[in-house]
Amino acid sequence: MSESVRFFILRIILLSSLIAVPTVARGEQPGSPLKLDHAEPLFIDLIRDLGARKGEREWNFGFGLTDQARHDRYEALVEYEWAPRDRLGLEVEVPLTFYPAAANGPTPSNRVEGLKTAVQWTFLVSERMQTSMALGYLNELEFADLQGEDRRGHLVRGNVYNPFFVAAKRLSPRWHSLVYTGPHIFQPTGDGHTEWGYDVNSSVHYMVGASRNFVGLEVNKTWADADFDMTLRPQMRLQINDHMLVGIVTGVPIKRESQRLSMFIRLIYEPRHR
Repeated sequence: MSESVRFFILRIILLSSLIAVPTVARGEQPGSPLKLDHAEPLFIDLIRDLGARKGEREWNFGFGLTDQARHDRYEALVEYEWAPRDRLGLEVEVPLTFYPAAANGPTPSNRVEGLKTAVQWTFLVSERMQTSMALGYLNELEFADLQGEDRRGHLVRGNVYNPFFVAAKRLSPRWHSLVYTGPHIFQPTGDGHTEWGYDVNSSVHYMVGASRNFVGLEVNKTWADADFDMTLRPQMRLQINDHMLVGIVTGVPIKRESQRLSMFIRLIYEPRHR
């Protein structure tokens, strides 16, 4: 790990300790099914908390900047997730991309990237093992760049199918680990071939004090077309009040091919529920 990454982690540990907000019980009702608190990664997040309880819901607003070889890329997302019944989570997300004008060549157009819908079912919550597991499925309709090379083609560029498996374990009251893994299959519109890849997203977090604040490291790994990419994402989450949290993520790719350093901020709002 580079000196800059280590220094970043030390700084956010200190900051989180200074502004810790005490934890309060959230939606605990007599007779509710068991739910373990797990630290959820901030970049590739879950569809809903593992062991979600009926009525839980959450809004996410994300903003990111990626330094690319030819031009910078700004990203934004709006995401809504909710639990219609115990241990079942649903999600709808709309990602957007913006490109500032570049002086060294053509710039891709700003656009809505697509529409993501997902479902997640927690099938195991074990207090003895301090472990939760879930199965899920995410589907993304990728929209075409109508102002670019796709402007005469289809409105939908293709479809991404992504079944996944999640396993999380509390290593101790403060140390949490999680693995989110599964294949992703891209099928272009009007084309018979498919493109395959496989993702393994692992993370470890340290909960700071009696709060929902944490610091940690998320590692995103992808195998596709005989290529391997890995990005380290040091991150922190700060609790503003009982219903609002903010997450800050830095992206450090292992290989600087087309993507370099990146930053991402996630605002999380959890409305009160019964």
